[in-house]
Amino acid sequence: MSEPIASRGEVLDSRQLRAFVTLANTGSFTRTGKGMFLTQSAISHAIKALEEDVGCRLFDRVGKSVALTPAGEQLLHHAKRILEEMSLARAALEHLGKWGRSHLRLATSEAVCEALLPAVLAQQKEKFPQCQLTVASADVSEAIDLLHNGAADLVLSLEPGPEAGVEFIPLFSDELQFVVSARHPWAVAKQVVRAEIPTQPYILYSRSSYTSRLVEGYFRQEEMTLLKMMEVGSMSAIREMVGRGLGVSILAAWVARDEIAAGTLVALPLGRRKLTRNWGVLHRRGRRLNLAEEEFVSLCRREGTQLVGVSAGKPDGRSG
Repeated sequence: MSEPIASRGEVLDSRQLRAFVTLANTGSFTRTGKGMFLTQSAISHAIKALEEDVGCRLFDRVGKSVALTPAGEQLLHHAKRILEEMSLARAALEHLGKWGRSHLRLATSEAVCEALLPAVLAQQKEKFPQCQLTVASADVSEAIDLLHNGAADLVLSLEPGPEAGVEFIPLFSDELQFVVSARHPWAVAKQVVRAEIPTQPYILYSRSSYTSRLVEGYFRQEEMTLLKMMEVGSMSAIREMVGRGLGVSILAAWVARDEIAAGTLVALPLGRRKLTRNWGVLHRRGRRLNLAEEEFVSLCRREGTQLVGVSAGKPDGRSG
């Protein structure tokens, strides 16, 4: 008595399985041979070898046509799944081989686009020259929407709350400070007069932004309200307006590093308590980063840490 198909424990030949499935679909050795670019004799030999291997007759020959036996019907069900899994495995391996040669879609803030991304993307492009890069400028909430909608692969952003429903990979932290014109009395005195803080004309980024909410929360704990406020949607415009003495802003020093280095703007602490932010890369939950994306994260961590460190007066970008 022949052993059942699945009891022998032998690995089935994929070429024989492909010939078997094709023959089951066409019902003809001739058409199967043409479809697989093999001779009719080669197909016959493959089917005979497969029948000997599984110990069952798989086809009944009816003239020039063939029909599946009950054993053949059973094997066909499994063979289709086996070949499909093999095809998926090959596609997955080909995808792995093409890591870094696809399309990396990024979303981040205007400040990051200006200060951090140029150095990061130059190195990214050097390592993955075939990877197409696109960058969307967006605030935190807009960028997270792009991520959820599938319009962005990664977001370089401040750390959102758990309600955002995304994975957060930490990169670096920065400190928000008063930024004033070099001619401002605080800059001349090299210190902030606490009693004057609520009376200043402030030039801040959009009040709906995450940073603005951090600033409001900070001064609420200090029992202060910043009353005179101008909202501006451009960091470069804020720097220009502060430099012309039109008001005081609250920024991270790296955002105005060139002006601070040139001496046209001065950064001063908010108070004895620091106000820090955490930056990182966001991606959809449960999604594994590919090689190009992992490299992007690594470059952002290195360049971001150095950028913040240099702005804080540490040439090597380290916190020690």
